[in-house]
Amino acid sequence: MKKSNWWVHLLLIISSFFAVFPVLWILSTSFKPKSEVFSTELHFIPETFTLENYIHVLTRADGVFLQWMGNSFLIALLTALISLFLSTTAAYAISRFKFKGRGAINYLFFLTQMFPGALLVIPLYKIINGLGLLNSYFGLVLAYATVAIPFCVMMMKNFFDTIPYELEEAARVDGLSHFGTFYRIVLPLALPGVAVTGFYSFITAWNEFLFALTFLSEQKMYTLPIGLQQFVNQFNTDWHYLAAGAIIVTVPVLIIFLWVQRYLIAGLTSGGTKG
Repeated sequence: MKKSNWWVHLLLIISSFFAVFPVLWILSTSFKPKSEVFSTELHFIPETFTLENYIHVLTRADGVFLQWMGNSFLIALLTALISLFLSTTAAYAISRFKFKGRGAINYLFFLTQMFPGALLVIPLYKIINGLGLLNSYFGLVLAYATVAIPFCVMMMKNFFDTIPYELEEAARVDGLSHFGTFYRIVLPLALPGVAVTGFYSFITAWNEFLFALTFLSEQKMYTLPIGLQQFVNQFNTDWHYLAAGAIIVTVPVLIIFLWVQRYLIAGLTSGGTKG
């Protein structure tokens, strides 16, 4: 380490500590009994290690938490698949074909990212209610895809721009159609971008709270973010159960991240380059 850079490393260590410490505290709280959580003496490491919080969360109300997890996984997976299909095809068309309004479309997609999600709740509620999709999985998927697709299109376009057009010309000389070229040549080369956009779409649906709270009314239809709210009562909060539930919610996303991390790293480092 160069002496002139020691302060940079120190700053990174301090920043990492502040970023990781809340997660470690939640993890520690999830293994503490209720008496220790509400004790006036704070201990980072549990004095009494227990799995009762996890058992209670997973088995409460005949396993309703597992049902919420299944709902979240189904909705997030459908959102990712629909967003990937529509965003990759739209981004490919914008990247490769010249048509009127092509430049305006990019600005419109960018413009949609400037509005906070709260502003979209009422218009999306009216649309989904008019379609008769309130309190349904597909209605929530439609709302999430509406939010995720513009960003995914912009990101995938950047990836398609990095792929040499000569490869497609050579493929069409060999007899491939536009769709065949896209499916067999372009899409495999853009796999890191597909991983990034798919992961983004999945996380968007997995962690979202406001839309799910607005569009879902039956407890059996709840997703995990709404389910975690059930541990926050009017006069008190079950912090030990809430911490255990938060860790359970994090585990599937962490597993998916570790599974696709090599594609994510490649996608995040190469998506903005040209060549």
